[in-house]
Amino acid sequence: MLGRFLTYFISWTILGASSLAIAQSTELLTKSELKQIIKLRDSALKSNLGYDILESLTTEVGARMAGTPQDTKAVNWAVAKFKELGFDKVWKEPVTFDTWIRGVETAEVTSPYPQSLHITALGGSVATAKGGVTESVVHFETLDQLKAAKESDVKGKIVFISNKMERTKTGKGYGAAVVVRRNGAIEASKKGAIAVLIRSIGTDSHRMPHTGMMAYSDEVKKIPAAALSNPDADQLERIFKRTKDVSIKLNISSHSGPKFTSYNVIGEITGSESPEEVIIMGGHLDSWDLGTGAVDDGAGVGITMAAAKLIKDSGIKHRRSIRVILWAAEEQGLIGAFAYADAHKNHLKQHIVGAESDFGAGKVYQFSSLVTDKDLPFIDQMEKVFAPLGIARGNNKATPGPDLIPLYQIGMPVFRLSQDGTDYFDLHHTDDDTIDKVDPEAISQNVAAYVVYSLMTAQYKGGLVRPKQAKK
Repeated sequence: MLGRFLTYFISWTILGASSLAIAQSTELLTKSELKQIIKLRDSALKSNLGYDILESLTTEVGARMAGTPQDTKAVNWAVAKFKELGFDKVWKEPVTFDTWIRGVETAEVTSPYPQSLHITALGGSVATAKGGVTESVVHFETLDQLKAAKESDVKGKIVFISNKMERTKTGKGYGAAVVVRRNGAIEASKKGAIAVLIRSIGTDSHRMPHTGMMAYSDEVKKIPAAALSNPDADQLERIFKRTKDVSIKLNISSHSGPKFTSYNVIGEITGSESPEEVIIMGGHLDSWDLGTGAVDDGAGVGITMAAAKLIKDSGIKHRRSIRVILWAAEEQGLIGAFAYADAHKNHLKQHIVGAESDFGAGKVYQFSSLVTDKDLPFIDQMEKVFAPLGIARGNNKATPGPDLIPLYQIGMPVFRLSQDGTDYFDLHHTDDDTIDKVDPEAISQNVAAYVVYSLMTAQYKGGLVRPKQAKK
């Protein structure tokens, strides 16, 4: 009861003297508009729609790796769901790309202490020889140690890299750790290795390895690459403390597949005054083939579809259109995102601002903007409307969500609604990414946050110009 009283009190403050003060500019939202948004924000907190959409996607489609039959099912699901929710416009934009097929993936220590290991092939990995390879292993704690190693110490062996990812609320540990997944095979191959095993890029202690895309270079031979679960990486380290003479049998049959055409699926709620101008939000529709893609990124799909649906049902006349984009093939390298930016590059000025939900299902705790000084009074308004959701103001140096990077690079302003990612990398790209890990109340808070973001920017009469000094 106390929490509800505080929410009403803060909302009343916004609509009182504070609101009258900041609404002097003709560009800012009026007292009446703020009142509508606050009412819808509070209604969104009580809605289960975001969770229900997530449950539908993960139950009726499940895992949906780009280029698989499940990808096609997801596209069909998304089109049908947009129409069921009553979006004014629904359409698809084609995205064609190369595919990759996982196949068999096993590993075992053959000496000195025979035992099985839990691995998963990294996305894009080539296969071992048929039936697998058995070879001695050389251990490095970091990628830099591998780079500094003598070729004679690595040639003909399987490389094991054991660096650990740091757990943080913001997920900043991912950037420092993921370079091993991306470049491990390249650096190992330069030294003559026949395969590479890395500790999973994740923060959990479960025996579930984390997959994810890796890279090859045309300059060196392609070698198989896989991730060990964190407990198995720990086990291998313990073995190495006893002896340097360790052998592993590795069997991976993953390989490239045929070209495939998927789609960015788009739903739009039409604006009443400037419908050609659009506010962007969304998440990526694809997932890895492990788990059911609930936190990565089914949650983002459910959150943003629900936010737009609630705005539609409210009857509020918003000036600009609100566009929800479910991007294709994000996990394979933002393929759908680059296709969308290329298709719409001549209409960039109509893309007023974008925000993406692609960091799991934790509550939003902070919002950041990327606008010129003239728009900061509007950000002041947003700060007050976000506050009762427990969302603090960040800085004016927002960076884009992954699928917004291509649009950001060509000049679109972005917002960042930062989620608590403390546990995100426990589940990321694993079999454990399932809906039972999702808190419905947290999803509702996210939906309310995206209602505020999208409706306020759709109503704002200003242009939300991006600072010239912002890096592209």
